[in-house]
Amino acid sequence: MTGQDVPTLAEVRQWPATVGVPRAAAALGVSKSHLYDLVRRGEAPIRTLSFGTSHRVVTASLVHLLEAV
Repeated sequence: MTGQDVPTLAEVRQWPATVGVPRAAAALGVSKSHLYDLVRRGEAPIRTLSFGTSHRVVTASLVHLLEAV
């Protein structure tokens, strides 16, 4: 997957338990800055884990959202 590619749902299902915000943003078809903003405001449509200033997206939550679309 390159920075321009949107991964398929099957590919996302193969990802590790958590992924970085840029990778999750690609799967959602939004910019990483937009998803970072949503995470910081607590408005992201997916479950995230915060470790200080670092954020991880729970892949299962991302899969669940993508399945609903």
